[in-house]
Amino acid sequence: MIESIQIANVATYDKQPQVLSELSKINFLYGSNGSGKTTVTRVIAEETNFPTCAIKWKGGTKLRTMVYNRDFVIKNFNPSTELRGIFTLGEKDIEISKKIAAAKTELETLTKKSEALTAALYGLDGVSGKHGELATTNENFKLACWAAYTKHKAKLATAFDGVRNSKESFRDRVIQENTSNVAVLQKLEYLEEKALTVFGPAPTAELLISSVQAPKLADYETDPVLIKKVLGKDDVDIAAMIKRLGSSDWVRAGRTFYAVSEKVCPFCQQSTTSAFTKSLNDYFDEAFLADTKAIEDLFTNYTTETARIQIEINAILATPSKFLNVEKLKIEKALLDTKIALNTQKLVNKKKEPSQVVELESLGNVLLNISTLIEESNLRSIDHNTTVTNLVQEKSRLTSQVWKYICQTELATVLTTYVTDKTNQDKAISGINATITAAKEEIRVKSEEIKKLERNTTSVQPTIDAINAVLSSFGFRGFTLAKADDDICYKLIRADGSDAKETLSEGERTFITFLYFYHLLKGSNSETGLTDNRVVVFDDPVSSLDSDVLFIVSSLIKELFEELRAGTGNIKQIFVFTHNVYFHKEVTFNSRRNGNIAMKSEETFWVIRKSNSLSQLESHSTNPIKTSYELLWSEVRRPDRSNLTIQNTLRRILENYFKILGGIDLDKLNAKFSGREKLICKSLVSWVNDGSHFAHDDLYVAIDDSMIDPYLTVFRAIFENSDHGAHYKMMMGDAYVEKPSALINSAVPAVPA
Repeated sequence: MIESIQIANVATYDKQPQVLSELSKINFLYGSNGSGKTTVTRVIAEETNFPTCAIKWKGGTKLRTMVYNRDFVIKNFNPSTELRGIFTLGEKDIEISKKIAAAKTELETLTKKSEALTAALYGLDGVSGKHGELATTNENFKLACWAAYTKHKAKLATAFDGVRNSKESFRDRVIQENTSNVAVLQKLEYLEEKALTVFGPAPTAELLISSVQAPKLADYETDPVLIKKVLGKDDVDIAAMIKRLGSSDWVRAGRTFYAVSEKVCPFCQQSTTSAFTKSLNDYFDEAFLADTKAIEDLFTNYTTETARIQIEINAILATPSKFLNVEKLKIEKALLDTKIALNTQKLVNKKKEPSQVVELESLGNVLLNISTLIEESNLRSIDHNTTVTNLVQEKSRLTSQVWKYICQTELATVLTTYVTDKTNQDKAISGINATITAAKEEIRVKSEEIKKLERNTTSVQPTIDAINAVLSSFGFRGFTLAKADDDICYKLIRADGSDAKETLSEGERTFITFLYFYHLLKGSNSETGLTDNRVVVFDDPVSSLDSDVLFIVSSLIKELFEELRAGTGNIKQIFVFTHNVYFHKEVTFNSRRNGNIAMKSEETFWVIRKSNSLSQLESHSTNPIKTSYELLWSEVRRPDRSNLTIQNTLRRILENYFKILGGIDLDKLNAKFSGREKLICKSLVSWVNDGSHFAHDDLYVAIDDSMIDPYLTVFRAIFENSDHGAHYKMMMGDAYVEKPSALINSAVPAVPA
């Protein structure tokens, strides 16, 4: 059975698909000529000829389609062709018929098995089942992959070139890289930093930083003179006093003043002897002078060396490499400057007081840290320069490393789950497909068995007899159907045996073609395929037929409906397309239906319209084609009735039901009322008697809101007082209220007579 039909980009249908969905066993489609009905029937007949359209079959089982439309008539009924014989099962070989029936039952079982397996694959909705589970798995994995891309696209976008605009492509690349990527796994920080060079603007080579060398600094810091107490000669007569007082540096400082004071002590201002002068000079001998000179030289060398180091570091900071950690270097330099200043002050003090013991702060650790920063910067510069030299290869390498990180870090857990789920689902789908293939082979074998049995018990004669019987019973006696000379085709002959095909009237041609198709539904053009399940389509089968034959055609089609409902034939679904309102009303009549409400379990209603030269398919929950009488009642049922037209609407209903259809004298209805009700009744029927369906159709008299309910009350009472309350109740449908007619006691204004 067909579950849905999608029509797009063909004939009068736009690229935006129009869809017939939730189709049932019986489907009615009404549309005017040229609205697009035949296009739909052609899609059903030959789906493969319409690549932009699609038919969804229940369980994926495609049935044989048999379509009665203009194409069928042209193909089977024109002067250049003979009617091909319709083979039907004979009644002589009962055993073969039983075997066919049994084989057909087995075939149905196999078909249901195949459909159940197909449902397991695709679900009843066509999008669930195992394929739906796999689709969900793929979709979830795709979204997880895209989330990883979104997270890293800002800094690593170039690595994703080629798959940045498609979630599907990105997912497929992840799957590919997961199985083939052999790059070394790197940390994200490394990848992002590397990307600045490799994926950024065309890079240039970076100059290396000269290292800060200070080989003599350690010697200066450990010079023995720093810890030596530089004093005068011990065997001089004043040495004991100077040593006792610890005033060597004080005395040494005073010598400068003593030399210019003409042997007067600069401290006590007493004159001294030549012997004192000699003792003073002997105390500060050559050894003392050599040591003080060594202190002076150490001070000069140390300050010169440290000043050079500071200048070199300042130059590095002035034009730093982009890979240098400038902030750390500044911290280390600040520490270095502090230590140099401290050591310089210590040396100044040593110069002033050579007898002091001095220990300098070591600059080794600070210089080592500075050298390490420079070395790290240079290593990264070397790596950068290598990248600059081999940029193409580096881009490829970094891209592989990025994908390696995505697969083994960002998506490691997701990939494991996805691979496991997909493998299991693929196995399940593969297993079901294998079972379906085996079932289809069994179906093919069983179908061949049925065909062989059918060849042994088929005939065209039963169809000839059946069609001729119908023609005769309905007054078509000017021609009959006969077997052609080849015993497998038909011919149409007159009573005198002459060919009648080319002299048939349009109505006769239409009727015989329909009968041929109708009987073809119960047989086949060949000796096989008689018992195939089939979908049947009727496209305007009553063109050029008079009302009597229209009734015959609708009756025959409704017989097919009953067989379909009972499940006694090979027809599994029927579509009826028409533009004829009377035929539509006749063929859609169903006494079991609740008014016009569709019986969803077995029927659907559609209207095909053309708007702005484009066809549109509209679904309706009720039969959309109503008589004018039904339309009048629909106006009465409306809660927002028009004051302008309600009187005339009520009069038209009374006229149609009582006068035209029932032949009831409306004047006699007045006798059933009295008082004000009688006035209202008289106003309703007076125009009917005057011929309201002619000259006064367009004459309306508005009444105010207060008068609508009295008119409706009397209208109801007319039906109930004349024993036609059941009709009123039926036509009011859901709007019917279970209450007795109320008497109108209020004043009734004058109404037109």
